[in-house]
Amino acid sequence: MGSTPTSGTKFMDTPTLIDVANKGINSRLTERRLRRGTQSLASLRNELSVVEEQVQHFAEEVHDLEIRALVSETPLADAESRDAMRHMQAITKHRDYLRGAIAELEVRQDDLLDKLGR
Repeated sequence: MGSTPTSGTKFMDTPTLIDVANKGINSRLTERRLRRGTQSLASLRNELSVVEEQVQHFAEEVHDLEIRALVSETPLADAESRDAMRHMQAITKHRDYLRGAIAELEVRQDDLLDKLGR
């Protein structure tokens, strides 16, 4: 039995004990990776939620400071406006990074689910 041919026989489609054991090990490793990935996704999504709120806050602050800079026409107001804009750009860049990381992790999770389904 098994998948080792003997003289005059063809390969059999039945798995050997080694095949079954390897599939079980691979299955457990894949499941472990899926669990870790799920935890990472939850963490990244929570962080993204916080960062989205920060982006909204900074957008409002930038808008207010830009108006203040236009009205007051002082160097200090201009500097505050530019500083707020830099903070906004930094937090927006971080938000974009998180979105990309989530997308990549979702693709990896899908691949692992496909692998587990085989």
